[in-house]
Amino acid sequence: MSRLFRGVFIVFIVLRYGLDELVLNSFKSPSLRLLGRCVSLGRNLQAPRGQRLREALERLGPIFVKFGQVLSTRRDLLAPDIAEELAKLQDRVPPFATAIAVQTIERSFGRKLDEIFVSFEHEPVASASIAQVHFAVIQDRSGQTREVAVKVLRPGMLTVIDKDLSLMRMLAGWVDRLSVDGKRLKPREVVAEFDKYLHDELDLVREAANAAQLRRNMEGLDLVLIPEMFWDFCHTDVIVMERMKGVPISQIERLREAGVDVSKLARDGVTIFFTQVFRDGFFHADMHPGNIQVSLAPDTFGRYVSLDFGIVGTLTEFDKEYLAQNFTAFFRRDYKRVAELHIESGWVPADTRVDELESAVRAVCEPYFDRPLKEISLGMVLMRLFQTSRRFNVEIQPQLVLLQKTLLNIEGLGRELDPNLDLWSTAKPFLEKWMLEQVGPKKLWDQLRAEAPRYAKLLPEMPRLIHDFLKHRQSDNPALQALLQEQRRTNQLLQRLLWTGFGFLAGMAVMQLIVHLFPFI
Repeated sequence: MSRLFRGVFIVFIVLRYGLDELVLNSFKSPSLRLLGRCVSLGRNLQAPRGQRLREALERLGPIFVKFGQVLSTRRDLLAPDIAEELAKLQDRVPPFATAIAVQTIERSFGRKLDEIFVSFEHEPVASASIAQVHFAVIQDRSGQTREVAVKVLRPGMLTVIDKDLSLMRMLAGWVDRLSVDGKRLKPREVVAEFDKYLHDELDLVREAANAAQLRRNMEGLDLVLIPEMFWDFCHTDVIVMERMKGVPISQIERLREAGVDVSKLARDGVTIFFTQVFRDGFFHADMHPGNIQVSLAPDTFGRYVSLDFGIVGTLTEFDKEYLAQNFTAFFRRDYKRVAELHIESGWVPADTRVDELESAVRAVCEPYFDRPLKEISLGMVLMRLFQTSRRFNVEIQPQLVLLQKTLLNIEGLGRELDPNLDLWSTAKPFLEKWMLEQVGPKKLWDQLRAEAPRYAKLLPEMPRLIHDFLKHRQSDNPALQALLQEQRRTNQLLQRLLWTGFGFLAGMAVMQLIVHLFPFI
């Protein structure tokens, strides 16, 4: 019954904000399109469709807000105006009651609040769609007191998520079957991707592990601070991390007044991102201004402070090579190579004509070269390539779309800090270094050294494995058995002939020896 009521409420919000225009008008059936026009009568739909969609998602609650955030990363699937509006969905969700947060903490730790923390601030400092944050003080293993941030999962999220996801799957099925754009938009795959993101974020220990990995990766770079996780205080519903202090990066004038070199800050942000992408293949994928601060402490002055690690992106060596070669070919105006890379990646049907794809890529890329390099948006280039690729049925990989979304965030943030930021001049050394490391003796040596333990174990077993393989292949292949049997017969015949020949020659040699020794015979 609750699912029915929830479904009715969703339908009401859809009609209230005119979202039926976005869905019904694309349906194949004329009667459904007529229905869309009928139910739109009497409503004020003057606001842009993207704005109405964003407001409807906010009205439907935290799960739909998160869905809008995730959907905003799929710029390859959305119209630009909708994608831009959904990108405004930040973590502006009202906090839940502190008493409920305290209950969640005490249930997770099995102890009273005053037994866990030296002090605990009941007023939350931040609230998001999945969790909210309180400041506190703990005593660590060494007995020292540490200021911390306590992130607490919203109660009952799993039940709400599963119910809403069930309805989303049903709606996605309708859109897939009835909409003209159903196959291209892939609503079922989008909901499945959202399902994965949400269930990953519901396990706060996973977020803590992401933060720990990024912290290790960034050690020695001296450009970004990532909070330490206190594993003795981390559970699925609650994690405790080092309290970070900084100024939100959106407060640019305050940073300038404090003496921060804003232009260097912009370059450092790009360096951090490309280091995570091309060196580590593990990058923070939710880098909107609400998750980034700047430290003003004397010992870490001017460094980035990174927060919220629920969404991270990972890239394989193949993904990194694809990106590096695409960017390099783009800036060389080698459009044929860009087209070949799309085909070699396997994301374009094998029968795609290279010259046609090359022409489409040229139409996307060539206009950018009338501009200075500092005005070229790598994120926009990727997005345009993804959009153009629809014509050729390209299967865009989710990790690359997540990367493109993050790159757009980085570019926007960097150029807000420094309008003259030349992103290519910062990215180029990373691309060239990565490409150089993919060839040559050092790469070969690194691969051999990485595989050495495996080779050391396999080499002594190799003769037995080869024997077993050949024996198995022989027993499973009747034709091969017949061939081998015939070969054995031939070998036996040849051996007989050979021994007969040897015997004949030996006999002749003996006869000659006897005649030589006994000529009188």
